[in-house]
Amino acid sequence: MVAWMKEQEGAFSVEAALTGIADKLVRRHPHVFGSAKAESPDQALRQWDEIKAGEKKAAGISGSALDTVPKSLPPLERAAELQKKAARVGFDWPGPEPVWDKIDEELRELREAVRSGNAERIEDEAGDLLFTVVNLARLLKTDAGVALHGTNTKFETRFREVERRLAEQGVALADAGLARMDELWNLVKIEESRKLARDDESRKLARDQENAAK
Repeated sequence: MVAWMKEQEGAFSVEAALTGIADKLVRRHPHVFGSAKAESPDQALRQWDEIKAGEKKAAGISGSALDTVPKSLPPLERAAELQKKAARVGFDWPGPEPVWDKIDEELRELREAVRSGNAERIEDEAGDLLFTVVNLARLLKTDAGVALHGTNTKFETRFREVERRLAEQGVALADAGLARMDELWNLVKIEESRKLARDDESRKLARDQENAAK
């Protein structure tokens, strides 16, 4: 609809726009439409980025491999996207193992910053630690945003249950104290683990019965 309106304004034709898009897709997928090889999705993405960079260079357009990462993204998601873009041009860890050591290094630097009492340095080092953890999640094929969302939900569920149990005991949250709240928190965790174990056992039993009936 928008393309048709632009055609009416004389900006461009719908046919030319569609032809341009089709040509670009063919050009950037030589492993599909040509003789190039792509042994994995990551290799296909790197090939796409290399061709795209070549197109920009030919058109006299300069820039960074990170230019397409929106600044409007939330920090966690933007960190992951920046890392993915850098990885596509070869700036990446060989695997997750070295990142464990990097996390230890960032933790040490954060502790040093805390001992220094410098607020700006603490913020800087805390950011470095978070960025490295996002990198580890990416290399472990885990979406850091999704993982954190799950943890947020888990924390909220447990804390609400602690609040409920304190209310049952007639204890105000402000008067409970950390030790009592922590005790209830650990109790809730234990009960969750037991429920998960029972659910796993029930599913296993159901699968065994289903297999036996075949």
